[in-house]
Amino acid sequence: MPNQSLDSHLFKGTRLLKWEERYKIAQGLASALHCLHEGLEQCVLHRDIKSSNVLLDSEFNPKLADFGLARIVRHDAKSQTVEGMTNGYEAPECHQTGKSSKMSDVYSFGVVALEIACGRKAFVQMDDGNHDQMERLMMVGLWCAHIDFSHRPSAGEALEALNFNASPPNLPPKFPEARYTPAPAVPSVSSLLSTTATTSSIATSHPQN
Repeated sequence: MPNQSLDSHLFKGTRLLKWEERYKIAQGLASALHCLHEGLEQCVLHRDIKSSNVLLDSEFNPKLADFGLARIVRHDAKSQTVEGMTNGYEAPECHQTGKSSKMSDVYSFGVVALEIACGRKAFVQMDDGNHDQMERLMMVGLWCAHIDFSHRPSAGEALEALNFNASPPNLPPKFPEARYTPAPAVPSVSSLLSTTATTSSIATSHPQN
């Protein structure tokens, strides 16, 4: 395809997608999935929806590809045996029961939609020891970015928390919204010079008696 696959743009720096393009891709992918599930005589379960299986044409219209794991089932069929779905895009119930369905396709689409929105992989394999660090870093980041400066830590307090030498902060369940009042417009030097010149011209053409 002219514009390769979606993952090459989201994760590999091929080209930064504009928001309008991202949203169009999500809409097109949802439309394709709806057609597979409801628009044909029988239901088609794709079972491997992921960003690398979304190809983009010259206008960045998405084309859902790789039907190697797809199955044709009755519209009233509840599930099919799972075979080789991709980690991170596989719905939890597929892992638990070994069965796939329309809803597991929808789950995979949801993961791709989040990747489109964020420009990041929805699933990254990490060592178990990194989860605590990630949680701590997010908490410290929110603590430091508190809208009320009196609730922010010092750099030393942030460091102690990151080093796990201090307990994490008790963050509120919801942060207040930031509200900013636009600063009054400051006239530019050119506008001041123009105003001064105009004033001088008026004063010269209308001398006082």
